[in-house]
Amino acid sequence: VRVRLQRPLDFLVVADHAENLGLAPMIAESNPELLRTDFGIKIHGLVQGGEPWGAYALWGSYMSRREDPLDDDALTRSVWEQITEYAEQYNQPGVFTAFIGFEWTSSPGGNNLHRNVVFRGDKAQADRVIPFSNYDSTDPEDLWKWMAMYEAKTGDRVLAIPHNGNLSNGLMFDAVTLSGGTPLDRDYAERRMRWEPIYEVTQIKGDGETHPSLSPNDEFADYGTWDRGSFGAAKDPDMIPREYAREAFKRGLAYEEELGANPFKFGLIGSTDSHTGLATTQEDNFFGKATPGEPGTPGRHDEKITGLMEAPDGRDFTIRHFKGLAAGLAGVWATENTREALWDAMQRKEVYATTGTRMTVRVFAGWDFTADEVQRPDFARAGYSRGVPMGGDLKQAPEGAAPSFMIRALRDPDGANLDRVQIVKGWLEADGELREQVYDVAWSGGREPGADGKLPPVGNTVQYAEYKNSIGEALLMGYWRDPEFDPDQRAFYYVRALEIPTPTWLAYDKAFYGDAVEIPDGGVMVHQERAYTSPIWYTP
Repeated sequence: VRVRLQRPLDFLVVADHAENLGLAPMIAESNPELLRTDFGIKIHGLVQGGEPWGAYALWGSYMSRREDPLDDDALTRSVWEQITEYAEQYNQPGVFTAFIGFEWTSSPGGNNLHRNVVFRGDKAQADRVIPFSNYDSTDPEDLWKWMAMYEAKTGDRVLAIPHNGNLSNGLMFDAVTLSGGTPLDRDYAERRMRWEPIYEVTQIKGDGETHPSLSPNDEFADYGTWDRGSFGAAKDPDMIPREYAREAFKRGLAYEEELGANPFKFGLIGSTDSHTGLATTQEDNFFGKATPGEPGTPGRHDEKITGLMEAPDGRDFTIRHFKGLAAGLAGVWATENTREALWDAMQRKEVYATTGTRMTVRVFAGWDFTADEVQRPDFARAGYSRGVPMGGDLKQAPEGAAPSFMIRALRDPDGANLDRVQIVKGWLEADGELREQVYDVAWSGGREPGADGKLPPVGNTVQYAEYKNSIGEALLMGYWRDPEFDPDQRAFYYVRALEIPTPTWLAYDKAFYGDAVEIPDGGVMVHQERAYTSPIWYTP
């Protein structure tokens, strides 16, 4: 089906899985090189015979053993060079950026530690290697070594972006290294932030900002929450703190105090991670995470799909597709729409995540901003000249000063009004305790915080699959000075901006399909889309 997005994207990386790169199109075209292998004949026959899940199970059995069923570098190289050629063909500097990249599908024990690897340069450089895959190693430290080899060989730059960790079963932000099982040290921390400066905090398979058990006083913590791991495995409670970004930010402060380096000092982006070939980002146009969840497919709204195949270790394969979000998006503050400028912005962490909305958010922190400056048309000039943007660092505080923040949030022009803008602060107490607090900074309407300090809800205009922008504001601007700042305490601050309530993709599906759709228990019909900025850190 030929399709066109209703609203174009500014940039994109088509990151095919490095493991048997291009396998799906080779099956579709009955590639003669593929059909010269026993594996190729088997998987081609399963797909062409209408058994895609059987094909996936066959491929997954090789993945779990880290045994390449093709083991053909020449075939991999030919596909890689075709992918890089497509990126060159569609890259239009200043108009649309097509990044070269691939996905490293690390799956130790079936747990998701996937990374998307994004190249700064062009085809001539990228073609000098073939992508690093799960067959080579499941250890992120080995990926970093490969990345260092690539940079030394080509003079190009490359970074890796981990998926949100909610399917990692506690491995994404573990306290020990993956292969050695040794406690994290300064060298590890510095290497991780050298190669992985940003993190995908939200995408189709749920949200990874925080978890209600980690942030019980945060009324917006339970958003896009998945409490089951890869292949539907139940989680132990101790896995949760090692899967979510806010908790990692807090733990990173303690690591920095102990080691002198912070392994979790990353910026935040969102992405679709779609496996349909369609980067749809709107709730009313959700095409699914993968083809089994496309519109009209059985199981799109089911509690789970089991029995279609087994995971490599014998567990039932489980999809809780109805728990997914429609998308995520990466917001980047760059000087121009080119590979180089966008990549550089990602490297310096001047980025933010959204759950699919095209909200625009900007924040600066400094020591001497005043409340009226956020209203100025040149407030960004003041922000850069006397402060730092999202992803930046504030150092030793001047005597008697506290960090002040200028924030602007503009609604998606085709989307919902804004409810509120918040600052999330985390800090390290002198006794080693890690703390967090959420502050409402700017909000719509004439609401006043209650006795508990909480702001009343903005209201709800949702009726089935419709809503009205009769509440909320199109633009929110806020100035905030930390009222409890301690210059001796390490801290981080990031902005969270929320829209008014709107329908989810489940509500739109229910309106379209009617009684043919039965929403399972736990299916969310109304939500508040949001954006998260990269933090700004304070270091004494």
